[in-house]
Amino acid sequence: MTRSTITKMLWFLFSTGINIILSACYNLTKRFIGSERHGPELPPGNMGWPYIGETYQLYSTNPMSFLAKKQNKYGPVCKTRILGCPCVMVSSPAAAKLVLLTKAHMFKPSFPISKERMLGRSAIFFQQGDYHARLKKLMLRAFMPAVIRGKVSNVEEIAMSALQSWEGRSHINTYEEMKIYAFNVALMSMFREEETAVCMEEIKKCYHLLEKGYNSFPIDVPGTLFHKAMKARRCLEHIFAGIVLSRREIKAVPCDLLGSFMDDEYSLTDQQIADNIIGVIFAARDTTASVLTWVVKYLHDNPVFLQAVIAEQEDIKREMREGDRSVLTWEDTKKMTMTSRVLQETMRMASVLSYTFREAVEDVEYEGYLIPKGWKMMPLFRNIHHDPQNFTDPERFDPSRFEVVLKPNTFMPFGNGIHSCPGNELAKLEMLVLLHHLTTKYRWSLAGSRKSNEIQFGPFVLPINGLPIRISSKEDTNN
Repeated sequence: MTRSTITKMLWFLFSTGINIILSACYNLTKRFIGSERHGPELPPGNMGWPYIGETYQLYSTNPMSFLAKKQNKYGPVCKTRILGCPCVMVSSPAAAKLVLLTKAHMFKPSFPISKERMLGRSAIFFQQGDYHARLKKLMLRAFMPAVIRGKVSNVEEIAMSALQSWEGRSHINTYEEMKIYAFNVALMSMFREEETAVCMEEIKKCYHLLEKGYNSFPIDVPGTLFHKAMKARRCLEHIFAGIVLSRREIKAVPCDLLGSFMDDEYSLTDQQIADNIIGVIFAARDTTASVLTWVVKYLHDNPVFLQAVIAEQEDIKREMREGDRSVLTWEDTKKMTMTSRVLQETMRMASVLSYTFREAVEDVEYEGYLIPKGWKMMPLFRNIHHDPQNFTDPERFDPSRFEVVLKPNTFMPFGNGIHSCPGNELAKLEMLVLLHHLTTKYRWSLAGSRKSNEIQFGPFVLPINGLPIRISSKEDTNN
């Protein structure tokens, strides 16, 4: 018997033992709670396996289909267990409003334990009260329009470099390339170029290992994804601590996110700074990259809207020539009305942030059911965005929907309430800038189109295989 086989057998026995213990604890707890509780009942539903719950079903299938099966059986409010956490899934605008706005003080932002530990417990996602307000103020100070408008040329330089790197390749993986682009924009918004020039590859390598563990179970045993991710996180902390120390020594105060975090008036610790830098990278990269991947596909599949976007961007390009300008300005991006609607419809259709987690800080009653303290509410944005009561013919790509005012709490691509995304202006800017250059300078077609309409749902909603495409320069085609 080989060493590898023995290791696998031991791991199997360990996992089985843990499941047996957890199952026994779960059944005893359930029996105790059931005998002691009076008043509102827990929502109906199947919690799945002890600890594991229905994690696999949620991450491997369409969240809408997963919820539809549960709602058909249990009703519009139902319980489940995701990554070890008891959850209540809801999918109405009223429920989203209650959790994110009217009763926001009763629910704190939360993620599964593994993701909390990897992002860092001091990250803005998990905070409430004064500390959250302080972090939000620091982030908005770095990401408000008055600051972002001065970074248009930086974003444009990154976008043009990204697109040029695609040229001459037989095909590219759209999602992977968009992740590189969004990652570089995120770092630009936080650091000075010379601060990351030497350690850029190490940052990318460590973050790549970290992200692999985001949706893993928090088992810190050598060989597990979680263990490798936490090791990579410690490496990132070390790199960022070195950058912070260097800034303190030269007393630099640039107008970027790190400069805002280091403001003496707010006294963030190095640990708090590191947690929030990692958190911003997490929030800024994969979601933006996912939206850009989808907009490439939707424009390809809807040539009428593609031509409308091209016409709008060519008008801006002509104005730039007439004004003897070679770079975009903030004012140019505000003229991209059609392109903005295409992005909005892409965010509705794709709903890359399919749901969020909010943990009850006290017992809450909702629709006659008890949401116990510590349980997580899951407003399902994807289901809200695809509900025919909120959007007519919701499976049709139609940017004209955004020519009129929408029903309240039916479109939440950046969340809602006090915990909405503070970097949404930067995200919109980087998407508009890239689309300007992509649509005016390049043509693209899908590679492997037989599966082009298939979707993968975990951890982000994406076209299958990250949407492989072939790209060519319009100048080369015209010649």
